[in-house]
Amino acid sequence: MSDISIVGLPLGESENVAIMIHGRGASASSILSLQRYLKLDNFTLIAPEAYGNTWYPYSFMAPDQSNEPSLSQALDKIESIVHDVLKQGYSSTQIYFIGFSQGACLSLEYVARNAKKYGGVVAFTGGLIGEKLDTSKYLGDFDGTPIFIGSSQQDMHVPLERIKASVEVLEKMHGKIKTLIFPDPEHTIREEEIDWVNSHIL
Repeated sequence: MSDISIVGLPLGESENVAIMIHGRGASASSILSLQRYLKLDNFTLIAPEAYGNTWYPYSFMAPDQSNEPSLSQALDKIESIVHDVLKQGYSSTQIYFIGFSQGACLSLEYVARNAKKYGGVVAFTGGLIGEKLDTSKYLGDFDGTPIFIGSSQQDMHVPLERIKASVEVLEKMHGKIKTLIFPDPEHTIREEEIDWVNSHIL
């Protein structure tokens, strides 16, 4: 499909698959640029691109219906990619999710609604989606899946309290969570985050 970029090793020839999800106003190519910094040599990298470069129109903490149907369509797109990867013979433990900002929120929301043992989840500045967290949406068991969330303690888009609430939900679902929270106000991906992910997840 023209709105999905696939780079790295061909699907079927790699050890693992990383589904990489860009942030608001960005693109598939922008999130794929992380391959220069992350240890993804043995991966197939799959990056969908949002229509209009945004997965849903409002804040991830806006009233739920205000982000529909875009949010459901975005989750369906990820589900379609996961389905295709599993059809190629990969197990869920060979699937990794990597997202930044809006893409980090979408990654966390997808895995929480479809919890199982994945290879890993990397959320560079993100939290679970919703005006309030509705835990009835979150099903399954992570069975120790490593999940990383990095952010600023004063990020302009993702409040620290929502990260803490998200961690509580994910831990109850048996995710193995690591957070790195930084004092600077930058909405970015830091070298310390890259280093931790390379050492402990990839």
